Amino acid sequence: MSAVSFEIHSYATELIDQLTTAVAVLDGNLRFVHANPAFVVRSGISRWRGCPLEILGASVVDLIALITRMRATDCVVLQRDFEWLARDPPLRVDIAVSPWAQQGVLLELHAHGADAATGPLPRISQSLRGLAHEVKNPLAGLRGAAQLLKRRLAEPEQMRLAEMIIVEADRLDALTDRLLHPGGKPHLSVVNLPAVNMHEVTERARALIAAEAAPELKLERSYDPSLPSLRGDADRLLQLLLNLLRNALQAHAKSIFVRTRAEHGAVLDGQPLRLALRLDVIDDGTGVPENLRESLFLPLVSGRAEGTGLGLALAQEIAHEHGGQLGFHSRPGHTVFSLILPLEPARG
Repeated sequence: MSAVSFEIHSYATELIDQLTTAVAVLDGNLRFVHANPAFVVRSGISRWRGCPLEILGASVVDLIALITRMRATDCVVLQRDFEWLARDPPLRVDIAVSPWAQQGVLLELHAHGADAATGPLPRISQSLRGLAHEVKNPLAGLRGAAQLLKRRLAEPEQMRLAEMIIVEADRLDALTDRLLHPGGKPHLSVVNLPAVNMHEVTERARALIAAEAAPELKLERSYDPSLPSLRGDADRLLQLLLNLLRNALQAHAKSIFVRTRAEHGAVLDGQPLRLALRLDVIDDGTGVPENLRESLFLPLVSGRAEGTGLGLALAQEIAHEHGGQLGFHSRPGHTVFSLILPLEPARG
């Protein structure tokens, strides 16, 4: 099949333009179809429309090599510490090259740093602002219908489910407000957030997943009762856990096990912690594909054709907002996502 040119849909350009990640789309002939404002700023290329990849100058040889690898494997190729020569002076970036429709290429530039693999990612929620605006009105209608339904129900279990809909509608309404009015204050070092019982948050997540999963799913847990509360945003932490649990469902897990433990001597960003909360989500699904492991927490990276590639990136973002970190290890039939959150300040 020969390389072809194509036009990118307007809704896709709107989504890409809202990303703070530097993103450009190339057609099958390696000509620029679109570049978002973040790409223009970071790349130093202002005139790109219809231009060939060669406008990037001396970087083009190494870029074509990455694209060739990507096309041979049909999966994301990630290059750390890439020397971007299109700027003067040259810039060090981490670059991801992904397949796009009709032999096209999605090119992402990420700030390079020693902690680039695990450090804070761009505010992924910015890319969802358009969606947030669209769901506000239907969400209000959904909540109102659940309230009416609850008043007419007599069964306690049915009333509990109706109340769950109301609570989740309120949480999603708060989330859409946050996406529509970004610039929040998520980091614990600068914000006095309330105490959060992580086990209560986890139980909420389990109840929601149990309601949407197949009845045969085994959903078990083991909690450490000695764990103290932590300072955090309960709704954001709930979103993190839901993303991890849904990720397990999408990996066709038949059993999911949630475990909390107190961890002594954990190290975050090179700093030892006296005490940390460790939360593991363990599943028996298909596991993380080998070709996605290096780039799993990058935005727009997904192992599923219908996936958005935002769930795990957002989960990592929320972990960082709370001064923590999300990691994983995986083999077919056994995958563990581990969340580490500090419970005490790091040692000086």
